[in-house]
Amino acid sequence: MIFDDTQCTLGEGPLWHPVRQQLFWFDILGKRLHTKGQHWQFDEYVSAAGWVDQTTLLIASQTQLFTFDIETEDMTYVHGLESDNTVTRSNDGRADPQGGFWIGTMGIKAEDKAGAIYRYYRGELRCLFPKITISNAICFAPDGATAYYTDTPTQKIMRVALDDDGWPVGKPALHIDLRGTDFRPDGAVVDADGTLWNAQWGNARVAGYAPDGTFLTAHDLPAQQTTCPAFGSPDLTTLHCTSAADGLTGPEDGKTFAVQTSTIGQAEHRVIL
Repeated sequence: MIFDDTQCTLGEGPLWHPVRQQLFWFDILGKRLHTKGQHWQFDEYVSAAGWVDQTTLLIASQTQLFTFDIETEDMTYVHGLESDNTVTRSNDGRADPQGGFWIGTMGIKAEDKAGAIYRYYRGELRCLFPKITISNAICFAPDGATAYYTDTPTQKIMRVALDDDGWPVGKPALHIDLRGTDFRPDGAVVDADGTLWNAQWGNARVAGYAPDGTFLTAHDLPAQQTTCPAFGSPDLTTLHCTSAADGLTGPEDGKTFAVQTSTIGQAEHRVIL
């Protein structure tokens, strides 16, 4: 079940690169990008990525979006991300089926409503949802017609319709209501059948919900603070999940896990710069 023994203070943003057949993830507080047996150190918080080509990732950091060449380690500035705001950093993010990259921000100390959710698409960065406290669960239906997200403290996973270019249309609606429970929605991913898999902070699990929001099942993990899932392996049936050791002392906390499932995930979508 353990994919990698590295204990991240705040593991996040797992990305299965479909061309390289390789898993990448971040330790936000450690300011590192990880892959199995290797890591890259940065000067500021890094949290999420999309793939551009075989060697290039689009990475979201505390102040910007930049491309990073895995082999040469070249970094190229793409766009500022709340670069004049010293309170916030990037958090959860994922590429959509249309080639856009969604990225959430939040207060470094989780300040109330300090963050937002943005979309970068073909050179434009647009704020979609302001006044977010802890942005999470950014993921997309297989047909590209629906996006999901959460502001974790609200315990509500929302859905919003998308137009043909991937921009939201209309108002977000409640999709999964976890209010009144101990489940705090963190990162999420949608599989090829439209099931949403949500890591639930403090609950040592990744829970699956049908396209209508009905709870289906959950995969239990040995780390209490599960943070974000991603489907990987050549057949996309392995559910990876990052976790956080922050504030905990358990031997498995902060490690990255892999669970073999009967579910087939979506291949991560390519970012169009």
